[in-house]
Amino acid sequence: PFENILLGEGRGFEIAQARLGPGRLHHCMRLIGTAERAISLMCFRTSRRTAFGKKLSEFDNILQDIAKSRNELDMARMLVERAALKIDEVGSKAARKELSMCKSVVPRTVQEIIDRAIQVHGAMGLSQDTFLATAFNWARWLRFADGPDEVHWRLVGSMELKEQTKSELAALGHYPVDTDHVFRRSTDPISESVRSRL
Repeated sequence: PFENILLGEGRGFEIAQARLGPGRLHHCMRLIGTAERAISLMCFRTSRRTAFGKKLSEFDNILQDIAKSRNELDMARMLVERAALKIDEVGSKAARKELSMCKSVVPRTVQEIIDRAIQVHGAMGLSQDTFLATAFNWARWLRFADGPDEVHWRLVGSMELKEQTKSELAALGHYPVDTDHVFRRSTDPISESVRSRL
């Protein structure tokens, strides 16, 4: 019935646009959960699999991959939490920059984390024996959903430029260079005119 139309006739696009921002964030939240599972599988596999007489978890490069994955995931999570807080405080329209940052950073980060987990599993990571290949595909696909990365990078870049022109830091400009003093003594061959100033 006509009385059940939301906001009124012809305003469907407006409703869809209002839902788009939180929807993007929802994608990112699900991806964070997916990456948590990938890290868990990575740790499970490395603590049980042996290569060259040692557990995989004893190799420095594996430990680095686990550490990088944890660091990157927690940074992505903080970005999502910041965007969610801004939506709660000022609405999704005012949080456009943060939403685009999440949408362009989180899927790529999760894709890299899952790739590391696949690498630890070897061919098994590409099979249906784990969810990793499907998760990698999903993370890659989400880099296109609701606009490709480039659209979001463009929005973030243009908003950052606009904000920086109003920044107090922008008013500082470059530090003045004192050409009367040279702060570095060198053993490299230098001209006499420069040497006279040392």
